[in-house]
Amino acid sequence: MEDVVRLDAARLATLAEELAGLAGAGPVELVDTIAQLERLKNAAAAAQARATVELREIREVEARSAGLSVQRVAGSVAGEIGLARHESPHRASTLAGLAGVLAAEMPHTMQAFTTGDVSEWRATIMVRETACLSREHRMAADAELGPKLATLSTREIASEARKVAYRLDPHSVVARIGKAEADRNVTIRPAPDCMTRISALLPVAQGVAAYAALTEAADAARAAGDERSRNQVMADTLVARVTGQETAEEVEVEVQIVITDDALLGTSDTPARLNGYGPIPAGLARRLAATAGEKLRAWIRRLYSPLGDGRLVAMESTRRHFPDGLAAFIATRDEVCRTPWCDAPIRHTDHITPFYAGGATTAGNGQGLCEQCNYLKEHPGWRHTAEPDGTITVRTPTGHEHHSRPPDLPHEPRRGRFVVDLSYLGSAA
Repeated sequence: MEDVVRLDAARLATLAEELAGLAGAGPVELVDTIAQLERLKNAAAAAQARATVELREIREVEARSAGLSVQRVAGSVAGEIGLARHESPHRASTLAGLAGVLAAEMPHTMQAFTTGDVSEWRATIMVRETACLSREHRMAADAELGPKLATLSTREIASEARKVAYRLDPHSVVARIGKAEADRNVTIRPAPDCMTRISALLPVAQGVAAYAALTEAADAARAAGDERSRNQVMADTLVARVTGQETAEEVEVEVQIVITDDALLGTSDTPARLNGYGPIPAGLARRLAATAGEKLRAWIRRLYSPLGDGRLVAMESTRRHFPDGLAAFIATRDEVCRTPWCDAPIRHTDHITPFYAGGATTAGNGQGLCEQCNYLKEHPGWRHTAEPDGTITVRTPTGHEHHSRPPDLPHEPRRGRFVVDLSYLGSAA
């Protein structure tokens, strides 16, 4: 029997240090080094997958021994993996699912992954494109394509996997398409230079039709002498049609900007923060406020902070549930889920020390969490504690600790007076 080399964190840490000092002698050696490092990177990801499966098996045994629900183990393990890999819980759940499927149903793909011949992403494509198949058919697809994966590109793996899946079970593929249509959605995420990217996942016919309509509108506008570029016309037309306004510039928006008093008055250029986006230049924040239009409705709330610090002062409540004002205060302070590396939108305002354990309903004992992280916190072995400086320490079932601080709000380094939470409804022009 082949000797098994146990995973050793100390040995891996030493290897990481050695790689940091790696250097090549010439072009040939550098190219060979790059190729071997790619294999090493893939093999390391495969080792992470195997460790994930082993961790979940251990946690399931522990749960059965304690008479607890095994179904809850998956979420807890995903939380541990996310913190260990500096990934969000959602991404960690995907990685844990990938590891489980590869270990249980796709040995040939797992072998190519383990030897470093395919990347984690290409293994993910194999799992994704065969997800609609039964275990038997999935293993057949794996046996057919697995030995060839090292010679296929990313596009070819996806294409070949779809072909094999349809040949093995066409009905499941059609059913999957129907389910995919039910998952249509619209998402938004920040883009560089104070822009945002809105994406829509649509059934193919609807997506093509929408794009064709925008293209037709742009071509007509350009033919009539519109000086905007084709892409600019398409973007403006999308905004106008979705919002029902005459032009994109007339759209009414509600904006929440956190800005220092000096920056708002123009005596400082300390960057502001646009909630839901992140830092923006002070000049842009002032322009947004100044050009809100005739329908402007503005609210200014002073949020006091210590001298030269980006932290906010506390607010308190005797209620179990966080009042709207206090919840808004915490959301402004935390911006996104406080779990390290999560970055998901805040959905729940949560007690760090639970209310049933004597935790107070205060800003200091409150944190903004996404729904998944709030439920994860209640799994056995998980504990959150608050430090006096606002840091939250997350302790996992293995005893590992991870620390989270709220992002610094706009503040003047030598002054402590206040920042301004400026909310207004008006034109974005």
